[in-house]
Parts: sequence; structure tokens; C-alpha cells
Amino acid sequence: MSELVHDLPLTLGDVARNWREVLLTGNLSDERRMDFVSRWLIMTRATVFPMTLTSGLIGGVLALGRPEADWRYFALALIGLLAAHGCNNLMNDYFDLTGGVDTSTYPRALYAPHPVLSGWISKEGLKAAILGFHAVGAVVLAVLVAARGWPVLWFAATGLFLSIFYVAPPLKLKHRGLGEPSVFLVWGPLMIGGTYFVTTGDIAPRVWLASVPYAMLVTTVLIGKHIDKLPHDAEKGIRTLPVILGDEAARRWNRWLMIAFYGVVIALVVARVLGPWSLLVLGSLPLCRKVLRVYSRPRPESPPPRYPIWPLWYVASAFVLTRRAGALLVAGLVLDRLLPLF
Repeated sequence: MSELVHDLPLTLGDVARNWREVLLTGNLSDERRMDFVSRWLIMTRATVFPMTLTSGLIGGVLALGRPEADWRYFALALIGLLAAHGCNNLMNDYFDLTGGVDTSTYPRALYAPHPVLSGWISKEGLKAAILGFHAVGAVVLAVLVAARGWPVLWFAATGLFLSIFYVAPPLKLKHRGLGEPSVFLVWGPLMIGGTYFVTTGDIAPRVWLASVPYAMLVTTVLIGKHIDKLPHDAEKGIRTLPVILGDEAARRWNRWLMIAFYGVVIALVVARVLGPWSLLVLGSLPLCRKVLRVYSRPRPESPPPRYPIWPLWYVASAFVLTRRAGALLVAGLVLDRLLPLF
């Protein structure tokens, strides 16, 4: 009977539940049957797309009220950013696989299926998928360059350079302790500033400053992931920032970076770079306290029941905080435009 049920086609409800689980956890539990879209959501690691979406939204919300804002270009920018993020994740898998980093015992293949190692796609198929995502990005870029000029190409080229050479030779930025600063630049000034620019056609110094807090939060997510992978990376000679600092110092650094996020937002409100509604981010402080407690303790020996992405541990709590605080920041920025107190 169970085999008969397993052979029945997936219903729309089954598919919707699959997508929800994949987007929330980055994986699909064994009792669920995989569908085509869920497989690609897992391969592109779409569960972390909210960080890219939030950066793009911050850039767009900062442009609210500007008469020259064109929201068609804003929408195109979001599409381009999400395509670039998916492409980046696939490129990381490709170069880490060909470079001998990703193996069946490395964390990347343990917390979720690796596209190639899981047998879901061939190495050549992965290369074709990467080219497909690049093609989508190229079309979006061509439209935006035609509309807003060559500065758009600078934003895109800088982001592409950091994306490719994050793991690709000869630079391998991640291997030299430069992966974390690269992520800060991409998810902050490049994504937020770039989205603002294509929406309005220009940029102001306050936009660069306003991009800093959320860039800090996204960086905590990567640091958390690199703490989780520290023993494996150290063994392979991959000198991420946590490998350079050591486990305890890296956890302490990430705690201070999370705390500094709130301090920077408050400072930007005082300086009137951000409006007072941006202080809505303080609503995430109770969650932050819980995350700080997680980072103050060593990782547990075994995962809690039904924990979906073991052996990753610290990255999950940093991501949840980033998602919550980022949503509150976007909401605050919207209210600053609709109901300004200054």
C-alpha cells in the first residue's frame, strides 16, 4: 500500500508543502517526495535568497519619494540579483568540487544534497545551469545599462568579480580570509547601492552609509557558516576568517558584530541618515539575546530532534536573526517614507 501511495502523482498541496519546507529549512525531509522545483530550490540554496531580496528592497525603499524613480527597473534589478545569487551558489559548488574541497564527507554534502555528489546533475549539467543563470543576468544587465548608463556595468562587474573569485582560482578569496569582506561589499554597497542607482539613476552618500547595517548582519551569517566548517576548512588549508581567528575568537567576533548592528542603526538615526522608524530593528533584540547565548557556547555533540541542516549549527541562528532584523529594517524604512517623524 505504501508503494502504491508513493507512486501517486504529487498534488498541488504536496508541492506547496515541499516548497515551504525547502525555503524554510534548505532541505526536504525523507518522508516527502521530491518535485522538480524543490530540487532546484535546494541546489541553488534558495533558502538564503531572503538576504538578497532584503538588500534589494532596502535599495528600493530608500528610493521611495524620488520622482525620477522607475519601479520597472527596480523589479528588474531584483530579478537580476536573485539570478546572480543562485548562480553564485552553483559556481561555489562547481569550483569547490573541481578544486577538491567538496567531498562526500565535507559539510556541504552533509547538510543538504550537493548537486553533483548527490547524482542530481552532472558536472557538465551544472556548468550549463551556471551559464543559463548568467544569460538571465546578462539580459537584465543589458536593459539596465541601456536605461541607466555605464555605472550599472560597474556595479555588476564588481559583484561578478567577487562572486567568481570567491572560490575560483587564482584568487580564491575565501581561502585567504577575504570571503567575509567580499560578502559585506556585495550584500551592502553593491546590492543596496546598485538597486538604488538603477531605480533612480543616481546615488547619494547617505545610501552608502545606509547599506552598512544590513551588510554587517549578512556577514555574521557567513562567519557562522565558516565557524561550523572550521575543522574541515583548517584541514584543507582554507583560511577563512574563523580559521585565522580560531573558534572561540570567531564566535566572540560574531557576537560583537551582531551587537554593533544595533549601534550602527542608532548612530545613523541620530545622524539623520535613517529615520526614527528604523529603530523598529530593536524589536529583534529578544531574538538577538538568544542568538548571543548560542554563540557563547560550544556546538552540541548531536543535533536537536528534526534539526534539518546538521552539521551546520551557528549559521542557522545568525540567519534567523538576519531575516528578522532585516524585515524590521525594511518595515522601518517604509514607515520613514510614509509617516516621517523628521
